[in-house]
Amino acid sequence: MDTARITIVGMGPRGLSILERMVELLHASPLPLDIKVDIVEPGECGQGSHPAHQPDHLLTNTVASQVSIFAQDSMVAGKDGISLTQWARMVGYRRFGTRYFPVKDGSGEEITDHDHLPRNMLGEYLTWAFDRIVRLLPENVRIEHHRRRVVDLIALKSGGFTVCLDNGFQYPADHVFITTGHGTRAASPADLAFDAFARSTGAKNPKLNFYSTPYPVHCLNTIAADATVAVQGLGLTAYDVISALTTGRGGQFVEEQGKFVYRPSGREPNILLFSRNCLPFAARGANQKGIAGRHQARFFTVDAVKALQARAVARTGSHQLDFAEEMLPLIEKEMAYVYRAVGTGSDPAPASFQATAEERQAISKLLNPLKGKTFSSFESFRRFFRAQVEADLAEAHKGNLTSPVKAATDVLRDTREALRTGVEFAGLTPSSHKVYVEDFVATTNRISFGPPRRRNAELLALMDAGVLDVAGGPGNQVTTDAARGQFCIANQFGKEQVRHYADVLVIARLDPYSPRTDSSALTTNLVRRELVRPHLNGDYHPGGLDINRDMQVIDASGESHGNLWAIGFPVEGPHFYTHALPRPLMNSRFTQDAHRCVAQLLESLRERQQASRQEDRLAAFS
Repeated sequence: MDTARITIVGMGPRGLSILERMVELLHASPLPLDIKVDIVEPGECGQGSHPAHQPDHLLTNTVASQVSIFAQDSMVAGKDGISLTQWARMVGYRRFGTRYFPVKDGSGEEITDHDHLPRNMLGEYLTWAFDRIVRLLPENVRIEHHRRRVVDLIALKSGGFTVCLDNGFQYPADHVFITTGHGTRAASPADLAFDAFARSTGAKNPKLNFYSTPYPVHCLNTIAADATVAVQGLGLTAYDVISALTTGRGGQFVEEQGKFVYRPSGREPNILLFSRNCLPFAARGANQKGIAGRHQARFFTVDAVKALQARAVARTGSHQLDFAEEMLPLIEKEMAYVYRAVGTGSDPAPASFQATAEERQAISKLLNPLKGKTFSSFESFRRFFRAQVEADLAEAHKGNLTSPVKAATDVLRDTREALRTGVEFAGLTPSSHKVYVEDFVATTNRISFGPPRRRNAELLALMDAGVLDVAGGPGNQVTTDAARGQFCIANQFGKEQVRHYADVLVIARLDPYSPRTDSSALTTNLVRRELVRPHLNGDYHPGGLDINRDMQVIDASGESHGNLWAIGFPVEGPHFYTHALPRPLMNSRFTQDAHRCVAQLLESLRERQQASRQEDRLAAFS
């Protein structure tokens, strides 16, 4: 039998998961077959969107002790795995103030389980993990790393593919895994208009510029120190922009009398923040649950969602649910239950629990602080914004087992599997799915998946220093002012019209992946060749490539490819929350996805090997 050729397109964390499962499954059940694995990755293997060369002021948003790349109880990392924190200690990293360096003399402070480590250290860790995984592959598996990009896949009548790289090189593959991670969308009409404005009006204002993405953050280095920068977005990407324009330019945060004070370098521009709703992201509560601890749901469980689906089938013939009418009440009840349990110090009896009007109001306020609110002036909204940050920080410092607020919002992290059960593979009605993706997911990101506490304390310090401010409230509009040669953020507060002007506009958000909008040559060609199609729920496209439950890509005709898989961010649509790395001591979906794909691959290779042996036997008798 010829050598089996496997291609992994992209070698970030998801590509690593494929290799790690190959180690595990091939050692558990050896396959006496030569296997060639072609890895196509332009950067260092393992790192993906976490390059080790990025600035060290960019932090992980999850405490490093809850970040791993390894499966639970695996051959590669043992029973307990090796977390980012464990690796950092193992290679000698120590903390010096707010920075981390590897040392041999024991100087500095030991890294704790509560540290949010720099993302460049995460990149180092992932490449270390890649090297460790490759060393443990069986001898019959050979690796070749192509530092290129795949631009096309050509399906062959024989069942395999021709893989086309961006340097013109082509080679055959029997099986392909698409693990490309975050993509970049093609320019939208608004992007094109803002970019054209910046180019055509630059003579009037040399500081004028537009960034449709802030990554890599070193591209922001060209922004003039005396410019005003409008940052559209208040999520985690915005914090990277703020860090790049402040700490990244030599500014320093120092602690005085229990609060942060910002010492400017003089090289930071003036920063204006705004977003669709202009609500600040909540900080992560101090982790009191340990590495693998999580709330055990009473109401919003996988079984409860399955029961809702069974009732829906009996009632309508379809398993699809209405998120707001059927799932959200269970989520809110779970949050209210935890809110009371932490607030009173004892667990209520689940069988008789009913949220009080006060508890329902508290949960409603967490989910939508703007409900029923109006602002008569920009200053009143500005005070509201700051009060939100300050109140949330106070709760975050209490911790996720002590603060009723942080315990309640943590429910959205801890019940993620129930969400997946109800949402994935068009589990919601199309109209409800749209509300879920475009409203509720944004809400959960804001209140449950925010930045480290330090970041919001820094936000307040920057406001106090006059370096940063909000640029408006809900319902703002971004326009251009040709006469001034600037961007304009316009707001209406009662009778007061407020305009803020900026020389630079930065779009601070990650692009969702869609085969309709992704700018890569590979996606363009996969769509053109009809090898893929967008995942649809009725006429609604939540994003992502269409796949079946075995992670096999579905083509334009509706047929699945038995030898083409996609996992991770490219399938955020049929799947949900695909970007989260595994947590130590937990059997994560991250690993489960890879295991399912690799198990199918190896079963296919065994069937192929058996067929080849049968052909050889028949040939011997002929």
